[in-house]
Amino acid sequence: MSSAAENGGAAPGKQSEEKTYKKTASSAIKGAIQLGIGYTVGNLTSKPDRDVLMQDFYVVESVFLPSEGSNLTPAHHYPDFRFKTYAPLAFRYFRELFGIKPDDYLYSLCNEPLIELSNPGASGSLFFVTSDDEFIIKTVQHKEAEFLQKLLPGYYMNLNQNPRTLLPKFYGLYCMQSGGINIRIVVMNNVLPRSMRMHFTYDLKGSTYKRRASRKEREKSNPTFKDLDFLQDMHEGLYFDTETYNALMKTLQRDCRVLESFKIMDYSLLLGIHILDHCLKEKEEETTQNVPDAKRPGVQKVLYSTAMESIQGPGKSGDAMITENRDTMGGIPAKSHRGEKLLLFMGIIDILQSYRLMKKLEHSWKALVYDGDTVSVHRPSFYADRFLKFMNSRVFKKIQALKASPSKKRCNSIAALKATSQELVSSVSQEWKGEKRDLLTEGQSFSSLDEEALGSRHRPDLVPSTPSLFEAASMATTISSSSLYVDEHYPQDRTTLYSNSSVHLSACYSYQKERKSIASSLLKEGSLEPSFSFTKNQAAYLLRERGMSSGRVPDAADL
Repeated sequence: MSSAAENGGAAPGKQSEEKTYKKTASSAIKGAIQLGIGYTVGNLTSKPDRDVLMQDFYVVESVFLPSEGSNLTPAHHYPDFRFKTYAPLAFRYFRELFGIKPDDYLYSLCNEPLIELSNPGASGSLFFVTSDDEFIIKTVQHKEAEFLQKLLPGYYMNLNQNPRTLLPKFYGLYCMQSGGINIRIVVMNNVLPRSMRMHFTYDLKGSTYKRRASRKEREKSNPTFKDLDFLQDMHEGLYFDTETYNALMKTLQRDCRVLESFKIMDYSLLLGIHILDHCLKEKEEETTQNVPDAKRPGVQKVLYSTAMESIQGPGKSGDAMITENRDTMGGIPAKSHRGEKLLLFMGIIDILQSYRLMKKLEHSWKALVYDGDTVSVHRPSFYADRFLKFMNSRVFKKIQALKASPSKKRCNSIAALKATSQELVSSVSQEWKGEKRDLLTEGQSFSSLDEEALGSRHRPDLVPSTPSLFEAASMATTISSSSLYVDEHYPQDRTTLYSNSSVHLSACYSYQKERKSIASSLLKEGSLEPSFSFTKNQAAYLLRERGMSSGRVPDAADL
C-alpha cells in the first residue's frame, strides 16, 4: 500500500501509542531520517553538476552519526546510527527533473516534524508525510530496495522520455543502520494531499479475490476501500469529458506497458475522491485542522506531481464542469453517475513487486484453490491487461455526446441530398458528353449531305438520300437536349453551337424542298424509266410521297 493511502489518518496530537518498526520507535526513525537527509543533501551541493553515468546508479555513500556528534555531524539524542544514501547523483538528477531545488527539498523534509500516517495494507510499512504535503516517506523491505536500485537505469530512461506519468516519482533511497537493524526508506511524491478532504479512498487492482475492505478498516474515520467496494458504491463508474478520458487512458496504458517491461505486477491505483457538492462550511472546518505551513503556499509546487499534470492533455473542457472558484489542488474533474461534481486524485503505487519465485509460487498455490484469473498475483502481461480492462470498463467512463438536434439532422439530410444530386449530375453529364459526340458526328453527316446535294445538280439521274422526317426530328431533339449541357458547362460556346445547329437544320429542310423539285422535273422530262434502279432511301421516299404501303420498287407509273 502506498504512501498517503489514508490521508489525514493520524494527527500528531492524537497518537495514543507510538508505533515501532523492527523494534525501533517511530520517533527515533523520524529523527534519524531528518538528520541523515540533512547531512547527505547538504554535502551533495558541493559536488559539481555533470551527466549521470551508468556507475552512478550503483554508488552507495555512507556516513556515521554518533549521538555525541563529530567534526562533520551534529550531536543528537538518538542512538548512534549509520546513514546510507543510494545513487545520490542519480536521485539528484531526478529531483532536478521535477523542479525540486536542494533548499526546498531540505526545507520540506527537515524543517518541521514528519507526520505519521496509518497503513491499511498488510506490509506493515511506516508512512510519514511532510508538513507541507509535498513528500511521502515509506519504509521498504530489503528486496524492494534492491529491486529499485536495479530498476533505476530503466526508470531514468522512462522519465527522460515522459515525465508526465502516474507512476511513483522517487526522489531518494536511504538506509538507516542502528543496533544491527537496517531500516530502508524511500522518498516519493504525495498522491493524496491532506489539505483536501477525501470523501472516498480506493485501492484498485482489477482483481476480485479478497478485494474487499476488512471490518477493522471500515471502522476507521477515513477507510481505504478496495475493488469490490468500488463496484458496490460506484457501480456506474466515474465520468469524464472526452479529452480528459482519452488523456487518462493513454497515460495508464503507457505506464502499464512500462511496468510490464520491467516484469512488475501486483501494483494498485490509489484513487481519492473529493465531492465538490458537499457543504463548503463543513469542508472549511475539516481542512483548517490540516493547514500546511503558513510560510509556504498550500499548492504543490513539484512539477508533474498533481494528478492533472500527470496525465496527457490539459483537460480544458473538464474545467468547465467545476463552477466553484477555489483551488482544486491539481485534481482531475469528473462526475458521478448521480451527477455529483468530483475532484479525483490518483497515482499508481506499489510498483516494487517483481514476479519472482515467491510470487510465482503464490500464484500457483492460489490458482489451485481459487480461480487463477481473479487472484491479485499474476504474470505481468496478464496483470497489465486485466488492470487496464478494469479501469477502462468499470472505473473510468466517457460522457456520451448529446444526440443531434432536428436542425442538425435536417442539415445532414440536405448534405446527403446534395451528394446524391451531384452523383446524378455527374452521371447525366457523362450521357450528355456522349450525346455531344454524336451531335458532332451528325454535324459531319450534315456537311456530307450538303456536298451530296450540290453534286446532284451535276447528276440529275440520282435522287440524293436524306434522313427521314422522324430522323430529322430525333436529331432536332438531340440538339435541344444537348444545348442544356452546353448552357451549363460550356457557356462560352453556346452561340457557336446554336448557330451551327441552325445552319444544319435549315440546310436539311432546304434540301428536302430542292429534292421534291428535282423529282418533279425528272418526271416531267420522262427521265425516269420503269427499269430505273432506285436506292433503298430513294424508294422509301417515293413510297412516303405517294402514300403507298407496298414495298416494291416504284416505277414511272407510280409517280
